[in-house]
Amino acid sequence: MRPAGEATAALLASVRERLAVGATPLELDAVADEVIRSHGGRSNFRLVPGYRHAVCVSVDDDVVHGIPDDRLFAPGALVSVDGGVEIDGWNGDAAFSAVLPDPERPDVVAARSQLVRAAEDALWAGIAALAGARHLNEVGEAIEESVEASGPFGIVEGYGGHGIGRSMHEEPSVHNHSVRGRGPRVRPGLVVAIEPMIVAGHPDTFVREDGWTVATVDGSDAAHVEHSVAVHGAGIWVLTAPDGGVGGLEPFGVRPVPIS
Repeated sequence: MRPAGEATAALLASVRERLAVGATPLELDAVADEVIRSHGGRSNFRLVPGYRHAVCVSVDDDVVHGIPDDRLFAPGALVSVDGGVEIDGWNGDAAFSAVLPDPERPDVVAARSQLVRAAEDALWAGIAALAGARHLNEVGEAIEESVEASGPFGIVEGYGGHGIGRSMHEEPSVHNHSVRGRGPRVRPGLVVAIEPMIVAGHPDTFVREDGWTVATVDGSDAAHVEHSVAVHGAGIWVLTAPDGGVGGLEPFGVRPVPIS
């Protein structure tokens, strides 16, 4: 799964470079297409029945599954981009959130940046927990603890991480909060996409009229981040991080191990 993960990382890095005030979600989608082709892969998002784009782009109060369009990104916008690649029948899936600059509204930029940092902290807390977990639901517990420590944020329920391999979405589910039961055993060969989705307000959501975009009911801001992570005989490796997760896991005292 490493080539698919590396291509997904390259896709998101290129999209992040293009993301700017005045750009459009469709421009990001075009960048993603180009990167996918250059890696000899195909968009696994387009393999989802009815979806025609290489990425999802969600803005401000949209949580996930936003459809790229031609609306310009405004100053201070909170933009979440989710993308994936299939190569030789194997899949990668990852996402990032970022806040665009706005000199006229530094308070908005600061609040949204804090939300994004909380989501990123929760993602790495979940990945670090996976490294030492016996059961998968320990990941959700770690994510919830991290979010609660970051501030008065809400965790979106009903959406979460998943297994990934021959298909982009597989069993088992990866919760972003504590649930009853321990969940599946964590064993070598398990590969999961861990993806916290947190909001600045109430976590209730609805699906917009386009049938895809998930948004907050109260209009509060949302952040979504994700990595695909492999468990193997010597440890874990973050397939969709350029460094395998070294930088993100260092604060937790976890050292990812390359897959031999």
